[in-house]
Amino acid sequence: MNRLSQSASPYLLQHAENPVDWYPWGEEALAKAKAEDKPIFLSIGYAACHWCHVMAHESFEDEGTAAFMNEHFINVKVDREERPDIDSIYMQAVIAMTGSGGWPMSVFLAPDLKPFYSGTYFPPVRRYNMPAFKDILSGLANAWKNDRTEIVKVGEQIIGHLQHQNKNEKNDLLSLEHFDAIANAITTSYDWGFGGWGDAPKFPQAMVLEFLLQHVTLTKENTENTEKMLKLITHCLQAMSLGGMYDVVGGGFSRYSTDKFWRVPHFEKMLYDNALLVRAYLHAWQVTKEPAFKRIIEETLGFVMREMTHEQGGFYSSLDADSEGEEGKFYVWTLDEIREALKDESEFFEAAYGVSANGNWEGNTVLQRVLDDASLAARFKLDVETVPVKLAEAHSKLYTVRASRIRPGTDDKILTSWNGLMLAAFAEAARVINVESGSLLPHDEQKDINLQNEYYQVATRSAEFLLSALRPKGQLKRAWRDSTTTDAVFLEDYAALILGLLELYQTDFNNKWFTAAQELTDEMIEKFNDPNGGFFDTAHNSETLLIRPKDITDNATPSGNALACEALLKLAAFTDEGKYRDLAEQALKLVGDSALRYPLGFARWLSAAENAQRNTKQVAVIGEAGEENFERMLKVIRAEYRPGVVVAASTYPPSKDAPALLNERTLVNGKASAYVCEGFVCKQPTNDPEILIKQLSK
Repeated sequence: MNRLSQSASPYLLQHAENPVDWYPWGEEALAKAKAEDKPIFLSIGYAACHWCHVMAHESFEDEGTAAFMNEHFINVKVDREERPDIDSIYMQAVIAMTGSGGWPMSVFLAPDLKPFYSGTYFPPVRRYNMPAFKDILSGLANAWKNDRTEIVKVGEQIIGHLQHQNKNEKNDLLSLEHFDAIANAITTSYDWGFGGWGDAPKFPQAMVLEFLLQHVTLTKENTENTEKMLKLITHCLQAMSLGGMYDVVGGGFSRYSTDKFWRVPHFEKMLYDNALLVRAYLHAWQVTKEPAFKRIIEETLGFVMREMTHEQGGFYSSLDADSEGEEGKFYVWTLDEIREALKDESEFFEAAYGVSANGNWEGNTVLQRVLDDASLAARFKLDVETVPVKLAEAHSKLYTVRASRIRPGTDDKILTSWNGLMLAAFAEAARVINVESGSLLPHDEQKDINLQNEYYQVATRSAEFLLSALRPKGQLKRAWRDSTTTDAVFLEDYAALILGLLELYQTDFNNKWFTAAQELTDEMIEKFNDPNGGFFDTAHNSETLLIRPKDITDNATPSGNALACEALLKLAAFTDEGKYRDLAEQALKLVGDSALRYPLGFARWLSAAENAQRNTKQVAVIGEAGEENFERMLKVIRAEYRPGVVVAASTYPPSKDAPALLNERTLVNGKASAYVCEGFVCKQPTNDPEILIKQLSK
């Protein structure tokens, strides 16, 4: 056992029995590198990373390789999910040095932490046009002894690049015309053949879809573009859910597709992907009333409740791609396995998913729909309505069979930022899943009520857990596992949790969620604010690294700055405090030019920026909970997808800890009443739901 055995991180614990003398990132390792004048080998990864496992098995478990590493390097392991600051800094360095990045990240540092050589996965022998890891180790050990001048030179060049890259120039705020142009540009680059953007690998662009859906909703008068963008959104969501990236047997999405067809996924399941995608499908369902989208929401949240939820509250980070040492083994099927499980129903299922003896991936089948419901109904002489019922029965049988397999490992640490994203998903689903929205589709109201209650219970339990276990003595932390928290905390942790709490407040109007959100917002400003605009990713009193990171790009997860900006705009609408909006606008000025050049990398920003330009609608509802008109008002508000709307509600009179938006609101004619305000102007209060609909729609 090495020093990693004392860690709480599941990723670090995976390496605790390596013969490599690993150190966790910390003063001990850094001081030893300086004292012994040795370079640092920094290896960064995460528990669900397939190629991290491969490199560990090939190199870090090899006695000869480990002995050389221990003799010539100080070896440091970092869980990128616990330390996104270290990951961000050195990923920028890897991209600058090699032109690409990924995990495992392999970086060689001088004792002063300046990088001089880097890459990602390295094989044990030369292959894939990549050098052997042993050769790299040998060459760099030799260079450290005999060519130190060149190493120092490279390190200085990279530091100069990182410092320049970390300077964010201010621009003008984006105009409404810009959003039209950006949405059109995103549409132009869409893959209408297979869905999504780009080639292989193809990632789920939930934030891009959310921006387009928001833009369409806010600009309904442009009917031609509206129709085209709604078609794009529906096409993309359907393509992802019908492909192998979506687990039709157990629910939930894998990380990404390894091909452009959405056929074969990279099998790990990440909490953040599922949180972001649930909300994209939820909002699309509200707009399109597509029943398949609602099914995917329910199946995905069901998967999270079943497999990624801690009994005390809070959500786990990920499920591994591998089981029994093989990528995807838990999820794929042979033809014989399908026939054994489904018996007489197998032919129908084989036709639906194109199951064959040869399979579609390494002799196995990754389940991907190849025939739609109408085609299956025609082929097997069924009513179209029967097809999803038969498929659901088959999925259930396969789920039972699959449950007996050895499961992929679970990274059971609880991360505040990712939990904030999932909290928002559960809270919003809890308030809209039972709203009929005038749909003529079959509607199982009791089932929806049960789901609504279940989602609400999960959301409230998780919020309580995050505000207690991850906020000991009032100090927010990044990660929790087995009653142990990390010391570090980052901008994204604050911002995502604030947004999750605000979603939960708008679900049950319990003032404690709003109070906590505002307290955290004020702490966030104090700890992370950059006087030059926007926010640093690390707190003012955090560990000093090569640079103080301030990453404004949306990556697999939203930028901490984008989330902070969104939270500030919402707080400004709830409180009418100008300081929140001022800070949001200063942050928005950092991304104008970048968002115009590369909108796919700034989609969460674009959603916040467009809301800022169009002004948030503020809705206050006063009445008695359970009173018919009060409930009718809330149902009207929740019946449609309404981006850019915040809602506060209370009994009369509101308590002192209620949002300022409720101040001085009274009942009209003794009945529950709604107040709609926008841009410092309020409309006539009403207790007529039909009038409220018109006020919300203008």
